[in-house]
Amino acid sequence: MTETITSRPVRTAAPGAPAALGGLGLFTVLLAAALPLVDFFIVNVALPTIGTDLSAGEAVLELVVAGYGVAYAVLLVLGGRLGDLFGRRRLFLGGMAAFGLTSLACGLAPDAWSLVAARVAQGASAAAMLPQVLATIQATTTGPRRAKAMGLYGATAGLSMVAGQILGGVLVAADIAGTGWRSVFLVNVPVVLAGLFLAARAVPETRSARPEPVDVPGTFLLAASILTLLVPLTEGRAAGWPLWTWLSLAAFPFVAAAFYAVERRADRAGRTPLVPPSLFAIVSLRRGLLLIVPFSIGFSGFMFVIAVALQQGAGLGPVAAGLALAPLAVVFFLFSLAGPRLVARYGTRVVPTGAALQGVGLALMTLAAWRSWPDLGLVELLPGAAVAGAGQALQLPVVLRLVLSEVPAERAGVGSGVMVTTQQSSLALGVATLGTLFLALIPGMGMRDALVTTLLVQLAAVALTGLLSLRLPRTIT
Repeated sequence: MTETITSRPVRTAAPGAPAALGGLGLFTVLLAAALPLVDFFIVNVALPTIGTDLSAGEAVLELVVAGYGVAYAVLLVLGGRLGDLFGRRRLFLGGMAAFGLTSLACGLAPDAWSLVAARVAQGASAAAMLPQVLATIQATTTGPRRAKAMGLYGATAGLSMVAGQILGGVLVAADIAGTGWRSVFLVNVPVVLAGLFLAARAVPETRSARPEPVDVPGTFLLAASILTLLVPLTEGRAAGWPLWTWLSLAAFPFVAAAFYAVERRADRAGRTPLVPPSLFAIVSLRRGLLLIVPFSIGFSGFMFVIAVALQQGAGLGPVAAGLALAPLAVVFFLFSLAGPRLVARYGTRVVPTGAALQGVGLALMTLAAWRSWPDLGLVELLPGAAVAGAGQALQLPVVLRLVLSEVPAERAGVGSGVMVTTQQSSLALGVATLGTLFLALIPGMGMRDALVTTLLVQLAAVALTGLLSLRLPRTIT
C-alpha cells in the first residue's frame, strides 16, 4: 500500500483501502483551491483605489501583486512535501486558517508597506494549503471519480481566475460598510471559517507511507531560482531597471543549473529531492507542464492588461471593467462541464481544438479594441470573450488532469506541488512580461496601440500552446 490514510470515524473504509473523498469533501477542497487564484486576480481592478487610499506609488502597488505571487510560487513545492510528511489534512487546515488570518491583516492594513507584508504572508499561507488539494484528490480517488474530480478542479481553477477580477470590481464599487478596497480581502474571512468547519468534518487525512525529510538545499535553490527571475521582471520597469535587476537576471541560469545538479545528485543517491528529476520521465507530466507555461503566461498577462486598459484607457469603473469579462467566465464554466465527456470521446485532441478557439476569440477581441477604442466594454468584447472562454475551457482542465494522471500516489504531494508551482510561476511571469510590455509601450504608442500589440503577442503564445498540445499523449489514464 502506498498511502497511509486516517480519518474521522464517520469516514472509515475497508481495511487496506483509502478513505474515499465524498461529495462534501470534494466541495471543500475545491473551495480552498479557488481562494488563492481568486486572490491573485482580485486586486487587479482594486489597485487604483488602493493607490489613492494608501498614497502608494506604482512600484509599491506592483509589490502588492508580486509579493503574493512570488511567495506563493516559491513555497508551493515545499508545501506539498510537508503535506506528504506531516499529513495533508493537517497542512490543509493550518494553511487555510493562516490564509484567513493573513486576509484579515490585508483588509486591516494601515499603510501600503503593511499591505505588502500581509500579502507576502498570504501567499505563503496559500502555498501550504493548495498542494494538499490535489494530493488529497490523488490519494483518495481512483478511476472515473478521479477523472471527475480533476475535471472539476481544472474548471474551478480557470473560473476562479476570471471570477476574481469580476468579484474585485463588484466589491470595490459596493463599498460595503465603507470598507472600499478592503472588502476584496475581508471577504475571505467568512469563506475560510466555513471551509475550516467543513474540512474538519469531510476531508480525510492522508500522508505518504514513506515520507522523506525536507530537502533543505533544494528548497533554498528553488526559492533562489524563482526569486532571481520573477522579482527583477516584476519590479524592474517601475524601479527604472537599476543594476540589481540585471545582476539578478544574469544569476538566474546559474542558480537554476545549481538547483538541477543538486536535485539530480539526490535522486541518483536514492533520496527524494524536493523536485525529483526522475518525475519528469513521466511523459504526460513533462509535456503537460510544458504546455501550462505559455497558457498561464498569456492568461494572467491578458487579465492584468485588460483591467488596466478598461479602467485607465476606456474610462470604465471597476464594476464595468470586471463585468466586461463575464461572458468569458460563463462560457468557460459551461464548456468545462462538457469537458470530461469530450475527453472520453476524443481524448486530448480537444486541447488543440481549444487552442484554435482561444486564438479566434483573442483575435476578435483585438479587432474590437482596434475598431472601437475608447468605447470598449462588455458589448464590444462579448463575441471574442465568449469564444476565448470556450477555448480555454477545453484546454486548462484537461491539461491539469493529464499532468497528474500517472504520478504515483506516494508522490502525490510532490507532483501537485511541481504542477502548481509551474502554473503559479507562469501566472506571475505573465503579469511581469506582458504587463511590463504593455505599460512600457503606452508612452510611445498610446493606450489603444499598446493594447493591440500586447494582445497580438499573446496570440503568438496561444499558437505555441496549440503546437505543443499536438505532442500530448492521446489518452488520459
